[in-house]
Amino acid sequence: MALGDSYATLADLKSRLRITDTTDDDDLTNALSVASRGIEHCTNRQFNDAGAVSSRVFVVGSSRAVRVDDFSTAVGLVVETGSGYTTMWDVADYELWPLNGIVGGVPGWPYWRIGAVGSFFASCGGRARVTAQWGWAAVPSPVREGCLILAEDLFKLRDSPFGAGGYGEYGRIRARENPNVWMRIAPYRRDVVLVG
Repeated sequence: MALGDSYATLADLKSRLRITDTTDDDDLTNALSVASRGIEHCTNRQFNDAGAVSSRVFVVGSSRAVRVDDFSTAVGLVVETGSGYTTMWDVADYELWPLNGIVGGVPGWPYWRIGAVGSFFASCGGRARVTAQWGWAAVPSPVREGCLILAEDLFKLRDSPFGAGGYGEYGRIRARENPNVWMRIAPYRRDVVLVG
C-alpha cells in the first residue's frame, strides 16, 4: 500500500459487514480513509510504504542522534549534514534504531532514529537531510484491525443520529469511541518528529 492509502481494503470491510452489493462503496471507502487518517493522527505515524526513496530534512535534537520519520529499509539510505548538506555519512558512521528492527521482542518495526557512531551530528537545532524509503514494509496487523473496527463504527454512525444507536433493554444506546481500536494502536504511538 502506498503512502496515503487506507490500512484495510474495501473488500475486507464489506466482508466484515456482510455487504455484497456496491450501493455503499463510496461511504465505506470514505470510512476507511477517515479511520486511517485518525489512526495516523493518534499515533503520529504513517504505516504504508512510499515505494521509492525521497529526501526529507530533520531538526537535529542531539549531537549523537537524529529522530526521523519511519523507514523500513537501509537500501538507498543517505544521511547528509553540514552547511548545504555537503557532508555525506558513511554507513560505518551511524547505526539505525531500533536495533535489528525489533521493539519489545517483536520484529518488523521500521527505523526511526539514526545514531552517530564515533562522530557527532551538527549541534542541536542543526539540520540533517535523510534520503530513505519512508514508511513501513507492511501495515501491522493490529493497525489493520483497528482500522476495520473504526471504519465499521464510522459507517454505522449514519444510522445513529446524534450518537444514539436506538433503544435497547436499558434505554437509549449511545455510540462511543471503541476502546478496542486504541488498545490495538497504542503500542505504535510515537512523539511528534520535527521536520524542517
